[in-house]
Amino acid sequence: MFKFLKPRQLEARATPPASLKPPQINAQALLSRIEWISAKRLDGLMQGNYQTLFRGAGLMLADLREYLPHDDVRHIDWNVTARMQTPYVREHEQDRDLTAWFLADLSASVGFGSQGISKRVLMADCVALLGHVLQRRGNRVGAVIDRASAQKNLEVLPGRSGRRHLLHVLNRLLNGPLYPQTEATGLKKLLMGAQNVMGQRATVFVLSDFLTEPDWNKALLALASRHDVVAVRLVDPFDRELPAMGMMTIRDAETGQQVFVDTNDAGFRRRFAEQTQAHEAQLIDAFTKAGVDCLELNTENPVHEDLINFIVQRQRFLRQASKGRNHV
Repeated sequence: MFKFLKPRQLEARATPPASLKPPQINAQALLSRIEWISAKRLDGLMQGNYQTLFRGAGLMLADLREYLPHDDVRHIDWNVTARMQTPYVREHEQDRDLTAWFLADLSASVGFGSQGISKRVLMADCVALLGHVLQRRGNRVGAVIDRASAQKNLEVLPGRSGRRHLLHVLNRLLNGPLYPQTEATGLKKLLMGAQNVMGQRATVFVLSDFLTEPDWNKALLALASRHDVVAVRLVDPFDRELPAMGMMTIRDAETGQQVFVDTNDAGFRRRFAEQTQAHEAQLIDAFTKAGVDCLELNTENPVHEDLINFIVQRQRFLRQASKGRNHV
């Protein structure tokens, strides 16, 4: 009998160990490609409408009004609510001068990719694309990187503007070490540590495959209560469905544990799919309770395509919410 590994941790034995130093990736070439291809399409879609991607809640109070079903509960003014005996929400002027923070989970599993691109490169593509679009509008970008749980301190790159700073962030994401293979991943440290780094209200992107110890839900809720948070989930097709490839050795990306399995066994693949579905349900529940939108990036697709789909869905939601308010 073999021990059935959690689907979050499976990767083919042929994948190089995370302890080996990965080949250097040219951040400047990656950013140039993003600027010329992906960012042009995204820039046009976002032109004049920040709310397509961000919540747009600034710091300057514009008005108070009664709570409506589509409102974000985090905007409730509890003092006024207690005084008026009915829920009231704060409306803010949209703040375009913001700092965007990228919280990067560089666990060993993000080094995996079955489609010719790893989740780590997918993460860097996303940061390059969003960072480029944000900086074009005069905003700053910063990063908090967790790459080794043995280290007490997170790697912090303060919020700054400029192409050179964005290149520095990309270099640290692409070419620094990953988690040691013997250590389990924990998002709690990254989420809690980032709260101590960020000052005023910011837009926060949590970049991870969320294949982690289940101890981060409360930390995400606390982070989202103060900042506008988007969960950027990095996904590979093998995370959800294990293809029939015969007998093979599968290695746990986090601990290095190995098992020999028959991937032609329909029962094995069914159990794998069931655990994957259970994990999906847990993620959806955690994001919903925290009031956090999830942007899913797949190694099968160009980053800008998944991001554009996310923006279109948000535009549709905002239109529906606006119609709902008008009918109340």
